[in-house]
Amino acid sequence: MDSSVSLVIYSLSVLINILHKSIVDARLLNLDIPAPAPSPISCEVETSGTTFNVVDYGAYGDGQTDDSGAFLKAWAAACGASGVTPSFIVPSGKTFFLKPIDFAGPCKAPNIIVQIQGNIVAPNTFDGWTGCKSNSWISFTDMQGLKLNGSGRLDGQGSLWWNASNLPTQVPCLPSTALQFASCQGLQVKGINSINSPKNHISISDSDNADISNIHLQAPENSPNTDGIDIARSSHIYVHDSIIATGDDCMAINGGSSFINVTRVTCGPGHGISVGSLGAKGASETVNDVHVFNCTFTGTKNGARIKTWPGGSGYATNITFESIIIDNVENPIIIDQHYCNGQPLKCPGDPSQVKVTNVIYRSFNGTSASKIAIKLDCSEKVSCNNLEFDDINFIPAPSVDHVQAYCNNAIGMIDSPSVPSLDCLKSSIV
Repeated sequence: MDSSVSLVIYSLSVLINILHKSIVDARLLNLDIPAPAPSPISCEVETSGTTFNVVDYGAYGDGQTDDSGAFLKAWAAACGASGVTPSFIVPSGKTFFLKPIDFAGPCKAPNIIVQIQGNIVAPNTFDGWTGCKSNSWISFTDMQGLKLNGSGRLDGQGSLWWNASNLPTQVPCLPSTALQFASCQGLQVKGINSINSPKNHISISDSDNADISNIHLQAPENSPNTDGIDIARSSHIYVHDSIIATGDDCMAINGGSSFINVTRVTCGPGHGISVGSLGAKGASETVNDVHVFNCTFTGTKNGARIKTWPGGSGYATNITFESIIIDNVENPIIIDQHYCNGQPLKCPGDPSQVKVTNVIYRSFNGTSASKIAIKLDCSEKVSCNNLEFDDINFIPAPSVDHVQAYCNNAIGMIDSPSVPSLDCLKSSIV
């Protein structure tokens, strides 16, 4: 090593030793040497971790003890945590009994994770259904960045409610949605299983930007009003890669909804994927920009359905059903503007004024369980306009000898030959 460099290193070493000795001597002599500045104190409350397991807050998970209070305690802690994304954990290997419960926001953290790995069961007696503030069993309200996932199962014990003759004269709650999301922005739901909901399985309302995937919703074919997913007053909702087998609509896209994408959903049994119903009790309701793509309907009452009530107004527009497989479906394609929920005697006298326009049906293939494979029953008041059909191929199921189309006040165009023939479709207003 160069002698000049060695001299510099030696000099620095001597200087450091002198400074260190001076500081030590000064402190021994009680001289005023300032201490290092302390680290800044955070105003945020520190938690013991980012995981909040309901068992740690008193949940038993024996399927009989009411764990609602423990769940709410764990939620209060998770929702009140800040900093790193908190996780609310329902552990596997246990079954938790919950009465109607509301997980309310907003939470402090910008995102929160709910992991449902164990099973959750609803009350199986009417007395257990108390406090249904939102007409739901489990609800999440006013949330930002909620991510709900897991392989756990929700059992709504719906058979208690399905037979109306069994209902007592006074019940603390009405039949409830199993899982409700209200005013949730940036919602993600993945992997959840829901069986036997008292009413619809999942409800999404007043929400924006949701991704729902890999879920399995199931109820008996004869269970009333057990819709799979109901969407209302929400936008930019993406539902995909899921299985829905229920007693009513696999999905119902209701008023105030826009930019709804449904992809790779298997539906059946059930009543199909529906836009509506719209316009009940004279209401004015709208739905726009719906895309249903690459979906399969098996043994359902309907396939691609649009339904509006007489006496209502509004519109359903920019709707596409594309790449659809139909397997033994009673009404593969149906527009019903005389919808009365199976009670025609209670229908209002005025025709529907919900305008159905710009609807595309493209690449349908499969078997129809009824002679009327395509039913376009539009309003006498406003008609259905700008309907488009391309690559439609239905053959009769073994129980049917032939298939045909029915048109009433339907106006549109045919891009390629259709089976059955759509000669009844008007090309212009007569």
